[in-house]
Amino acid sequence: MRCPFCTHEDSQVKDSRPAEDGAAIRRRRQCEACGARFTTFERIQLRELTVLKSEDRREPFEREKLLRSVSIACRKRPIDQARIDKLVSGIQRQLETQGEGEVTTNRIGEMVMEALKGLDSVAYIRFASVYKDFTEARDFEEFAGTVTEVGRG
Repeated sequence: MRCPFCTHEDSQVKDSRPAEDGAAIRRRRQCEACGARFTTFERIQLRELTVLKSEDRREPFEREKLLRSVSIACRKRPIDQARIDKLVSGIQRQLETQGEGEVTTNRIGEMVMEALKGLDSVAYIRFASVYKDFTEARDFEEFAGTVTEVGRG
């Protein structure tokens, strides 16, 4: 593993432990050249996924983009990062096991909406505002009127 600080090619694993309910392994590493410590995550990838975007554009599925958009929706909400990671891992696993090599952005968006709906109503509305492209306050009001409060846990 290349060091993110000095780009030296060799690092030593100092500690490994399960993460994201066993869906990943968290490794603490130390660079053999500069001594800097950093963390890596190792995840199982069942298949290569391609995201079919608008205008028939295709790009590789990136877990980090999905994690970033869910994290933005959950910002300043009482939701542990571990729950966000688990939600994203669950969506990724569903996509990888459904048998399709290509998935539309609409399918991913609907899966995120469904997952957030059961997690936090504010995060759900935030994500929906971007996903459904709300343009006016009335759009928020109408959508929020359809949302029922979910329990926190």
